[in-house]
Amino acid sequence: MAVHEYERYVRERITQLRLQKGLSEYKLSYELGHSRGYIYNITSGKSLPPLKELFAICEYFDITPVEFFDEQVTHPELIQKAVEGLKTLNDSDMLLILNNINRLQQH
Repeated sequence: MAVHEYERYVRERITQLRLQKGLSEYKLSYELGHSRGYIYNITSGKSLPPLKELFAICEYFDITPVEFFDEQVTHPELIQKAVEGLKTLNDSDMLLILNNINRLQQH
């Protein structure tokens, strides 16, 4: 993937996560402690977030940087919540959930 494609991915991923939470660009900017146009400048291609800020965006959405860059995960926050829930289950309950996942994937 070329650099400009990574830049586009970052812009689109932030937009996707923002829309899933029902946030406007300026609301997300404020939530992250920036001026009103911060997210707009990123999503419009005028700037990119520094690495520290990208980590802050990931933290805000309660996802890891790996989940941020995983193109196959469209709802990383739901995956994260599911994994946290699975960690609290005993072995037989986890197998029950796994069987349900396998059954649903066959449809």
